[in-house]
Amino acid sequence: MKLSKEEIERYSRQIVLRGVGGPGQNKLKAARVLTIGAGGLGSPALQYLAGAGVGALGVVDDDVVSLSNLHRQVLHATADVGRKKVDSAAEAIGRLNPHVEVIKIERRIDEANAPALIADWDVVLDGSDNFATRYAVSDACFFERKPLVTAALGEFDGTLTTLKPYESGPDGKPNPTYRCLFPEPPPPGTVPTCSQVGVLGALAGVFGSLMALEAIREIVGGFGDDDRGLVGRLLMIDARAMRFETLTYAWDAANPLNGAEARSAISAR
Repeated sequence: MKLSKEEIERYSRQIVLRGVGGPGQNKLKAARVLTIGAGGLGSPALQYLAGAGVGALGVVDDDVVSLSNLHRQVLHATADVGRKKVDSAAEAIGRLNPHVEVIKIERRIDEANAPALIADWDVVLDGSDNFATRYAVSDACFFERKPLVTAALGEFDGTLTTLKPYESGPDGKPNPTYRCLFPEPPPPGTVPTCSQVGVLGALAGVFGSLMALEAIREIVGGFGDDDRGLVGRLLMIDARAMRFETLTYAWDAANPLNGAEARSAISAR
């Protein structure tokens, strides 16, 4: 996929990076990234993916823009209040980079439709705000063999990880699944929503940007020899203490997706 003269100029500061170059930029142009949610996390992620030159961006969202969204959902503006988020997002991305194709998917993703929605994409970003969606998306990405970048926000904190459980790590063991990290969702009502306790807009911007960075890393193929990414690692940020920590987590043989029992069943077929 050849870059035009205008694209070479547009991405020139990125192309000169040793970990990207012309080949990496062409990979970005050929890539298809699906983003679940055009909200606090999806907004900055979509902006930076569009700016980076990802060729096709899918936006999954069934909501409309509300005034209370705007402090963190920076893809939308005051004039967009009441509009479908997929429409507002597509227009904003088009203004930022006309070379990017935007596929609007105005529906709520769930366990039933997730595999079909995910199947045609190279990388999936989950910026949803509920556990049912996170588990449905992570399970579908496992079965469809798609890398997943997933993040979640609290009041003043957040987490981020990348999942590729259909592959094995350097030790020969399977990479962990989302269910290795969080085996079961918490009981309904035990984790308050951002509408109940609030969320910092700038914190959503930090995590959305990091999601885009992980997606770019996955597409380009890494930025150098010391490029571990976040597979098997959970990045945690506490904005009150401005503390960044990384938790290493591993494959759980008891997990239902690629655990010992599931792998034995596949081998027996």
